[in-house]
Amino acid sequence: MAYGDWLWVVIWIILFGVFVAFLPFRRRTQRKPAGVYLAFVVAIAFEMFGIPLSIYFIAWAFGIYYPLESVWGHTLYAYIGLNGMWIGFGLNFIGIVLVVLGWKNIHKEYWSKESGEGRLVTAGIYRYIRHPQYTGFLLITLGLLVHWATIPILIMWPILIVLYYRLARYEEGILEEEFGEEYIEYRQNVPMFVPSPKRHL
Repeated sequence: MAYGDWLWVVIWIILFGVFVAFLPFRRRTQRKPAGVYLAFVVAIAFEMFGIPLSIYFIAWAFGIYYPLESVWGHTLYAYIGLNGMWIGFGLNFIGIVLVVLGWKNIHKEYWSKESGEGRLVTAGIYRYIRHPQYTGFLLITLGLLVHWATIPILIMWPILIVLYYRLARYEEGILEEEFGEEYIEYRQNVPMFVPSPKRHL
């Protein structure tokens, strides 16, 4: 693996960071999870193409030498093989689809409207989960974690889960105030992040 390739660091950050544009930033609470997601993307780009921080940390803390030229030296490849890498790509793809589909529906019916004029979106992907974009971001980052499981990423991913869960709960409180019983009924019937096959079959 050739480290110090800063062009690829920049390309990687742009490639996976662009999905933040699919989120609104009207409230301060929405900025922190997006910031952590970007930090996640930056950290993994640095580890993959820039500086192998995890290897340096392991060498310093445990005195274990690991050759930098090993392509899969600090990922899960040795344990999950090439098929596992395809699982990571699949998670990335599903996550991207969820982010785009969620944005398409909610932007058209809610975000693009003036305050008080938007309607509750319950069609499309929102028939199956209440927060498809947040599920999408978590799947994108989980796929990246499968590809490159390093110390900073292992620390940051659980933080990302907590932040998006808290943001989802906060937004649901606002939607309940805005739409009342309509939203309460929707929330009772549609799962938060993971679809329920039993309900839809």
